[in-house]
Amino acid sequence: MVWKRKNAGGESPARSSAGAGDEEKAVPRGHVPMVAGGEEGGGERVLVPVRLLSDPSVAELLDMAARRYGYCQPGVLRVPCDAGHFRRVVDGAMRRCGISSSA
Repeated sequence: MVWKRKNAGGESPARSSAGAGDEEKAVPRGHVPMVAGGEEGGGERVLVPVRLLSDPSVAELLDMAARRYGYCQPGVLRVPCDAGHFRRVVDGAMRRCGISSSA
């Protein structure tokens, strides 16, 4: 799983060699890009393995997103919680599913 903090320019400070447009398009097969924390244009972009979407804790976050933003969010799926909470939920789901955090 990949954690990337987005800055105002949309480019990840950790991977500044790649352009913002290239980064947004580079989603590996079997992953869903999500943004947690920050409202407009901020937050952390996370590539979540599709297998985790059925985990009850992750599903609860998806329900929160649906209630807040509806089902027609344009662009990357935004989750309405702080990045730290989102990270803990996803890391716990990864342990339950037996997925390595370095994936």
